[in-house]
Amino acid sequence: MGGSRLSGTVNVPGAKNSVLKLMAATLLAPGTSTLTNVPEIEDVTIMAELLRRLGCEVTQAEGVVTITVPDRPDHRADYDLVRKMRASICVLGPLIARCGAADVAVPGGDNIGSRGLDMHVDGLRRMGAQVSNEHGYLLAEASQLNGANVFLDFPSVGATETLVMAAVTAQGVSILENVAREPEIIDICHMLNEMGADIGGIGTSTLTISGVAALNPVSHRVVSDRIVAGTWAVAAAMTGGDITINGVNPIHLDVPLDKLKTAGATIERREDSFRVHMSQRPQAVDIVTLPYPGFPTDLQPQFIAMNAISHGAALVTENLFEARFRFVQELARLGADVRTDGHHALIRGRAELSGAPVEATDIRAGAGLVLAGLVAQGETFVYGAEHIDRGYAGFVSVLTDLGAQISRITD
Repeated sequence: MGGSRLSGTVNVPGAKNSVLKLMAATLLAPGTSTLTNVPEIEDVTIMAELLRRLGCEVTQAEGVVTITVPDRPDHRADYDLVRKMRASICVLGPLIARCGAADVAVPGGDNIGSRGLDMHVDGLRRMGAQVSNEHGYLLAEASQLNGANVFLDFPSVGATETLVMAAVTAQGVSILENVAREPEIIDICHMLNEMGADIGGIGTSTLTISGVAALNPVSHRVVSDRIVAGTWAVAAAMTGGDITINGVNPIHLDVPLDKLKTAGATIERREDSFRVHMSQRPQAVDIVTLPYPGFPTDLQPQFIAMNAISHGAALVTENLFEARFRFVQELARLGADVRTDGHHALIRGRAELSGAPVEATDIRAGAGLVLAGLVAQGETFVYGAEHIDRGYAGFVSVLTDLGAQISRITD
């Protein structure tokens, strides 16, 4: 039900886009590692089961995941789990580094466009691995990985993670250039160094990795989820609300927060929190998605939803995932005026949206549709809510605590 002004305080848990990779990284060290500030989301449950299939013992309790890795993990990640979550590919690097082999099903996950594995494969081959694609599986083998110079054609987060985890125990020095610089990449590099790795240049576009003989288990706190924080920030702006968002570094959201300020919101930044207050109808803002530190593609649907009820018109350009605009067809069912042309979307803001049944096709599309439903007249039914569960912990309860009229309907 739309029309509620959201206000209050929310605490941001650990990042989905970090914790899954950190869980995979524990495979590099036999023994027990502990992750804290873990979000209670479906993807963590899927990754935990994948690790169990590889021979690990995994426990989950109140934001803490404990993983005990055997001396010799299994090296096959089966399709029935990998198809549910693209992040499963992140076990590829650790498995070939630990076991000398990895059989990983070609991953599934969100339906937002093609995300090829060419850079993963090319980098591993440069390190001495033999990699083939047979019957839907990536098969990689290497008796010994060796340091290599790898230049990524695009700063891919997934390729950066795979190659970093493969390189930390490779023989010699690896220089990875044009790597991704997201906070989640920094987080995994810091954890690997805590485990005994030797990674230099963290936070820059070039990583220098000196291979070490072995890594040790560790206890590590997961970096906070900037995308979840950004979603609540947009919710405040869309509903004319006032939300304080705790437990996240606002520097990680510099560009989105600047866009919200342009839209008319008042932003108060602190060291590990920020407040978003909006007292007027938003102004439309143009968006161009880019790798970090540019505008994150994972906040694009939420900002399109905001532009749909803003003053004026906005042009949104999607440079990362070609199918990310699929959700605008559902947004149009709520009355939004959105036109797409290739990787551009033109949104003409309207004073009102109207409730309707819509369907989420991925995590962020689901969040964007719910935000639109919060300001639409009448009732909005968002189907496919299980997608939202993969990325947001307690999504409905958080919104309810902030004053939203929202409920979860179960069959």
